[in-house]
Amino acid sequence: MTERCSWASSRELLRRYHDEEWGRPLHDDRRLFEMLILEGKSCGLSWELILKKRDHMREVFDNFDPEILVRYGDEKIRSLMNDAGIIRSNLKVNAVVENAKAYLRLKEGRTFDDFLWQYVNYKPIVNDGLQRIVRSELSDKLSKDLKKLGFKFVGSVIIYSFMQAVGIVNDHEPGCYARNNR
Repeated sequence: MTERCSWASSRELLRRYHDEEWGRPLHDDRRLFEMLILEGKSCGLSWELILKKRDHMREVFDNFDPEILVRYGDEKIRSLMNDAGIIRSNLKVNAVVENAKAYLRLKEGRTFDDFLWQYVNYKPIVNDGLQRIVRSELSDKLSKDLKKLGFKFVGSVIIYSFMQAVGIVNDHEPGCYARNNR
């Protein structure tokens, strides 16, 4: 059996996510934006639930295309709030639109990839993987900076989880085959 992080060993969906995505340095602006949105939606919920709903959310949120999301009006928001296939929180649905606006403002001057990765000098931070870290000074700073730009649902804990997911931080456990392969 391949050794992997303990959180990903018991359920197939989490195992696939770990093996195919989690902790891999991501540099695609649109995918980074999608992951930021999904991490915000996970606030107070399990990541496994987000993964179960991800494909449907991609579909109804127009593949998380910021150019389309910024044009969502009241009718579209009401429609989304009636869709049991998504996370139906009015605050979280409206945050998608606000985050698309903030994303597009940020993109006027630079790529989202460049904005995020400059915080770590374009090289992932590798932690020892022995401790369960939920926030850091870096996630505090990035969270604060994103909030100043108008992003919503980007608290420090959400941002730390986002940084792990997109490979900005490598928190694979010792013994995990992916720890040194990223």
